[in-house]
Formats: sequence, structure tokens, C-alpha cells
Amino acid sequence: MEQVAAPRKIIHVDMDMFYAAVELRDRPELRGKPLVVGGRPDSRSVATTASYEARKFGIHSGMSCAMARRLCPHCLFIPPDFRKYRRVSEQIHAIFREYTDQVESVSLDEAYLDVTRNKKNEASATRLAREIKRRIFAATGLTASAGVAASMFVAKIASDARKPDGLCVVRPEQVLDFIRPLPVLKIPGIGRVTDAQLAKLGIRTVADLEKCSLGFLQEQFGKSGRYFFDIARGIDERPVTPWRERLSYGAEETFASDIVKKGPLLDFLRDCAGRVFIELQEEGKLARTVTLKIKYADFQLVTRRQTSADFLSSPEDVFRAACALLERTEAGTRPVRLAGISLANFNPPRQKMEAIAAPLFKEVKSEK
Repeated sequence: MEQVAAPRKIIHVDMDMFYAAVELRDRPELRGKPLVVGGRPDSRSVATTASYEARKFGIHSGMSCAMARRLCPHCLFIPPDFRKYRRVSEQIHAIFREYTDQVESVSLDEAYLDVTRNKKNEASATRLAREIKRRIFAATGLTASAGVAASMFVAKIASDARKPDGLCVVRPEQVLDFIRPLPVLKIPGIGRVTDAQLAKLGIRTVADLEKCSLGFLQEQFGKSGRYFFDIARGIDERPVTPWRERLSYGAEETFASDIVKKGPLLDFLRDCAGRVFIELQEEGKLARTVTLKIKYADFQLVTRRQTSADFLSSPEDVFRAACALLERTEAGTRPVRLAGISLANFNPPRQKMEAIAAPLFKEVKSEK
């Protein structure tokens, strides 16, 4: 008789308003006040995180700081300190690894843990989640919300269900009742474009999606149809992946005022090239592809890409490639609102990369 595999035990941990929480921990006199971690409200920067007090005014991450100020004139704005956030994140992830090596980091403040088999030999994922939350608070003074389920999709939705400082457990027999009322935008991989397509078909919730046949969904959405069909039934067999190689490294900036002439734009690109090359260097990698991103004043976005036969061995190589790509845009004749550079195509494999990169990095460092 064929044995049925026991359900997996997945915990999704999501820190509560992480960047803002770190700032409030370090500056307790600001607690209870609406707070945005981001740039100045008289700049073009955006809110990275908003405290719960600020969210009551409709402020959210990704909103322009200028709009946030209009919604809440007495809101406080604090510039982000990513080095500090990274240090706190390392503390949190070290706690995760005390329980399992099956940890998939999504960002500084979010991760999936597969605790089906764990280092504590604890059968209850719920008890583990409670303990992890307690450990995080004891070590950092910060609260986390956690979701426990048999799949990554449901665990993620569950962690958001009882924020802040919440714990939501969805047992296998509860999955369908839990996900059916959700808007389809909650499904990973469904963005606003796909959501608009689904809306035209009258599909607004997971329950609506569940009513659709596999053939209909494949006819409408091609290969994604099978994914939509499965996810609407709570089927998500994606494994927790402990290590995911980054596919690109980049930096970009929205300027305080539109850049009309090429001179200031080139100055920015030279600095940007140095920053992304150093970030890549710190991980022992080299890249062959440079992508230039330009957003004009009217918000039209263009990207230009160039792949070299050889690896880029210095910031100057990156800058020269960006300059060549800039000539393929209308910068200099049209005002530019945003610019950025990203690097990709890290071949050969990582082990060979380190051997190739080592002498090149020595040369770069010796030039300083």
C-alpha cells in the first residue's frame, strides 16, 4: 500500500515595520508618533517603511515622501540606515539557523523556514514559531509576525493575517476556507496587469479562480494557467531554497530635480558604476552585462543593455559601458528624472569566478 507523505511544516517570518521598528527601538522618544523611514519630504524620495501610526493616514511603502507629508503634515521623516538594518537582520537570521538550515531569505526582514525536520527535534511547528518570535524579541527588542502552514504560499498569507506580533496557523484541512476569500492580488506572481486581465473575466477572489477549469485558465494565461489552477486549490509544492544566487546587482536614484545636461548625469553614472562594482566585488563575483536604466521627466522608462565577451574588471569598465549605453537614449535632449546601473551575467560558475576574480581584484585595490 502506497504511503502518503506527511504535510510539510513551513514557517514564514515577517518582521513588523522593520526599518521603522529599528529606529523606534533606538529612539524611544519617537514612539506613538507617525514616522516614515525615507528621504526628505521636499525631495523626490519614497517611503521605505511607515510606522503603524503613519499608516492610519494612508501612508505606505513606495509612496513619495512629498505625498506622505501632504497626508500627514506632522509626520516625522528619518533617513534609512541600511548598515544598521543589515546588522539586525544578521542577528535574526542567525536565530533562524539555530532551528533549521532550510532557510530561504526573501529580504532583510522576511524568510521562510522548513521545519518539517529541525534541529530541536520539535514535532510542533506552532511551538517552534512561538519560540522563534520570543527569541527575536529577546535578542533585538523587535516583534515579528509568523505564519505556519504546509506550503510557502499559505504560510506567507498567514503571517500577514494577524499583524503586528501575530501568529496564525493554517492546518491542511483549513487551507481552502482560509484562501478562498482572498483577492487574487494576494497570489504570488499576480501583479496589477494580470489582476486587470482577471477582472475582465470576473475573477476577483481565489474562490472565483477555483471555479475555473484548467483548460480555460491555460487558454487565457498559457503556462501560468496550471499555476493559477493549482494555487486556487491550495497546491504549492515549491521547496524552501536555502541559497538563491542573486541575478543582478544595481543602484539607481531619483534626482531632486530633472537632469537636462549630460555632464551631471555622467558624474552620477561614474559614482554609480563604482558602487555596484564594489558591491559585486565584495561577493567575489565578476559580471559581463551592464544595464542602464533611464526614466524621463514624463515617466517614460527605457533600459539599454550591453554584454561583453570578457568580464568587467574595474569600475571604469562599467562606467565606459554605461556611457556607451547612454548614447542610445535621449538623455541630453530630454530631461531625466531617474538613472541607474545594474550588473548581471555572472559566468562562469561561482567556484571558477573566484579564481578568475582574485588577481583582478588585487589590481583594482592596488590602484586606490
